[in-house]
Amino acid sequence: MSRPTPLRDVHESLGATLTDFAGWLMPLRYGSESAEHKAVREAAGLFDLSHMGEIFVTGPQAAEALDYALVGHLSALATGRARYTMIVDERGGVLDDLIVYRLGDEEFMVVANASNYQKVAQELQERAKTYDAAVEDRSDRYALIAVQGPRAQEILATLTDADLAGLKYYAGLPGLVDGREALIARTGYTGEDGFELFVANQDAVPLWNALTAAGEPYGLAPAGLSARDTLRLEAGMPLYGNELGAELTPFDAGLGRVVKFDKPGDFVGRAALEAVKDDQPGRRLVGLVARGRRVPRHGYPVTQDGAVVGEVTSGAPSQTLGKPIAMAYVDTGASEGLAVDIRGSQEPVDLVELPFYRRKK
Repeated sequence: MSRPTPLRDVHESLGATLTDFAGWLMPLRYGSESAEHKAVREAAGLFDLSHMGEIFVTGPQAAEALDYALVGHLSALATGRARYTMIVDERGGVLDDLIVYRLGDEEFMVVANASNYQKVAQELQERAKTYDAAVEDRSDRYALIAVQGPRAQEILATLTDADLAGLKYYAGLPGLVDGREALIARTGYTGEDGFELFVANQDAVPLWNALTAAGEPYGLAPAGLSARDTLRLEAGMPLYGNELGAELTPFDAGLGRVVKFDKPGDFVGRAALEAVKDDQPGRRLVGLVARGRRVPRHGYPVTQDGAVVGEVTSGAPSQTLGKPIAMAYVDTGASEGLAVDIRGSQEPVDLVELPFYRRKK
């Protein structure tokens, strides 16, 4: 049985197509996913992300516990800032990618993917046992609403006195939005500027409605999982279960920069990651642009001269490029003459560097 978010009734009233995603009942689309995608690129989109997990780590040694538990240097994080990081196993395999917010000297919030947050909470509790720190999964207490797009700041500014202009990328601050307490964050998963609002469950519906009304003159549109996926694909952002997984290290995914070997003390997976940090990965994550109209999908083989040299991890039509695009792991030496095997047909593709899309500053 899929769990509803606090916004289920709103989604149904908007005619959303609902689907199970990681055990949650989520809006796939409200109408045209291409129109939702376009709204985010040109104006703004409104997303329900309440399926994400919020795990709090608090106490005198919360920072040290996170330094040990995760690959990042979280004790160096300033209050009010956020950092993208990962939790890995002893073999260096990625258990989840995370965003960690430092809310105070002794308080951190770890935001985990919906499919993994219970596992992440359990791992953090186990890894923090020898530290003066407490780990508490508070996911059931929070709704998460995101406003993404070039007009996101204008829209949100009509509902809050918080210093949005001064809020840096990968930062968060507490504030009132439409009179309701929220943690206002600025991270984003679409390639556009935008804000995430962590609020109490009971505030989700009135806040959604207030944002909808405030955003109407600016072209704000509700957007579902389909648009979110095509937007993050254009932005070259990894999705756990596609580009990331327990069989891959951060270095395999081209994200070795998040592993901080220079932080004090040991951390889980350090020895395994140190052993491979200087190795040339056998495969690398790349972008593919199809020459034809057929769409490379997750799991399709990538070939070169008929031989399999990789596999598609994510693929979709790109509204922005007007062509099908994909991310794929391919052999390090593969670059020319690539194709994707789409049901027995070798469809030619061009290899490009990620991301496919960068917003104009």
